[in-house]
Amino acid sequence: MIATTIGQILEFGGSLCLLLFGMEMLSNGIQKGAGSSLQTLLGKISSNRFSALLTGVAVTAIIQSSGATTVMVVSFVNAEILTLTQAIGIIFGANIGTTVTAWIVSLFGFSFSIEAAAIPLFGFGFVLKYFKKIRLHDFADSFMGFAFLFMGLGLLKSSMELKPDSMAFLYNLANLGFAGLLLGVIIGAFFTALIHSSSATTAIILTMAANNSLPWNLAAAVVLGSNIGSTVDAVMSCFKANVNARRTAAVHVGFNVLGTAIALCLFQPFLALVDFIVPLEPQKNITAHIAMLHTIFNVSAALIFLPFVNHIAKIAQNLIKESTKEESTHYKLPAILPVTHISSDLYLFQIQKEIVKMTDHVMTMFDLLHSALKNRKIDEESVQIILSEEEYIDEMNHGISDFLQKCIRLPNSNQKNREDFSHLISMTQNLEDLSDECCSLGHTMLKFYENPDINSFEDHNDELVAYFEQVHLFFEQACTYIALGISDEDKLLSLEIEDGIDSMKKELKRKSRKRIEDGSNVKAELKYMDLVRKIEKAGDCVFGVIRAMSPNLEELSGSETGGDLLKAQNLIVNVKNHKVFVSGNEVKLAGKEYDLLVVLLKNRGNLVSREELLKTVWKYESDIESRTLDVHIRLLRQKFGNAIQIETVRGTGYRLK
Repeated sequence: MIATTIGQILEFGGSLCLLLFGMEMLSNGIQKGAGSSLQTLLGKISSNRFSALLTGVAVTAIIQSSGATTVMVVSFVNAEILTLTQAIGIIFGANIGTTVTAWIVSLFGFSFSIEAAAIPLFGFGFVLKYFKKIRLHDFADSFMGFAFLFMGLGLLKSSMELKPDSMAFLYNLANLGFAGLLLGVIIGAFFTALIHSSSATTAIILTMAANNSLPWNLAAAVVLGSNIGSTVDAVMSCFKANVNARRTAAVHVGFNVLGTAIALCLFQPFLALVDFIVPLEPQKNITAHIAMLHTIFNVSAALIFLPFVNHIAKIAQNLIKESTKEESTHYKLPAILPVTHISSDLYLFQIQKEIVKMTDHVMTMFDLLHSALKNRKIDEESVQIILSEEEYIDEMNHGISDFLQKCIRLPNSNQKNREDFSHLISMTQNLEDLSDECCSLGHTMLKFYENPDINSFEDHNDELVAYFEQVHLFFEQACTYIALGISDEDKLLSLEIEDGIDSMKKELKRKSRKRIEDGSNVKAELKYMDLVRKIEKAGDCVFGVIRAMSPNLEELSGSETGGDLLKAQNLIVNVKNHKVFVSGNEVKLAGKEYDLLVVLLKNRGNLVSREELLKTVWKYESDIESRTLDVHIRLLRQKFGNAIQIETVRGTGYRLK
């Protein structure tokens, strides 16, 4: 007897773990496959409460996890990407979106042998992982997650086929009236908080009810309690977060608790409404009744409270006050530490905003240095401000880089996510290096302008100002690229500016050497050149920031002047190293394909005859017929798609528009 009981407990535990693993794998796989589309969906949220509600429904239905949605929302509020009122609307929608899982289990989990469907699904997902060039490859984990979910659900059903006598205490509990219902709510809340998944709790309730182990009214109470337990993720994620993030978590808890309390007060009419909507009696169609109850409860609660979003936000603001403590001068990353069930793209979105803040601090240093150069003096106070900014940027670099390293290791990060995170790490490092150079430049300027021999350099100070302004403008452009993105034309412009900064350094160095030959103060000239070198190093750091945004930047030029480039819209061909880029990404071409493209680009807008193309590319005589040209034109069209338009002039030749 004892051995049988222990075996059933272990079987239930193993089935539950497999079910949870499947749900997590399914959520991760969908997020990995969806990529930046989730970020785009959240970015379209407006102040309209209905659009926020629909966003919460859509995101939760897609990723199959209300916990992931609420953690994401708290994190976004903490990073000041979402407002409190927007977050409230999304949370209301997330509660509705989580009902999709209950319907999936109810409709498919008991109508046929789901274990039979699990094996083919797993096999399809496993094979798909090895076809990396297929767009569907990123969804491989979601197929395997579905398989594990079905397998776990099937095992859960068999492990819970218990004798009626062993479940008699549940029926006795249901007969206790309101006290029994309240105890059911507490059990649902506690168990959901323990396993961090209201969907899994609902699946267990559906399974027990389908096996006649759980009466209808008690099952309804446990489902209501699971809504309260689902708030545990939001509560845990708001620890050490800002005040609005804590308010968001508090609203989530309050909304679910108050909604459950209202449902308990109207419990019998509520069940009667469900019985009226769902065909057949609860005993004959219990799973559909539970799924419908879950849906009606969440939809009703959202519709009741949605008109009062602004009032709820004000109540949260009154209950959770702003801290009166003095703000710390140390940097604190306003992002919730990465967890496995949150989309990597959403962390990417947050960090990009933090990097924009980082550039603001570097710009403050640039402005102070520019003012000092123009005024030919810098005081200790300005140097101290520059130093404090540099220390703060160091803290930002460490905080952001450590966070990004954790994001890279997330299981739902695809290859593109990892590359993007690596580029952001490089970008923050270059910004930190730039702040170091600005700090060093400030100390050098302090010594330079304190030197009594500097009076002889008044005529040359304008050169330093002009040189620094060139780097200053370069950094302003880099800040624009970080915020809005960088085009191919911007990349080429950056290369030209970098070359201009290097050329100006050589010119200033040549002039300084000439002044030394004419008898100028050697010590002062060396300090002057030290300033020039540090300004040039700052320019190198700015170029490093831009290069982190576009790793192919130097290959894109291939030359110092950029004269070996052929361009057409977002297509760039480097004729020096025979490389072709579309939107900054390299496109591999065969030898004749490349030669044909170059000829068309050089004659862009003009008709090039078949005879000329055959003679130039293949060295054919004009009277030789060949289908080779048509084949290569078709290959170019396939590889470039809409990036280029090659017009066919029948019987004559081709024209690149």
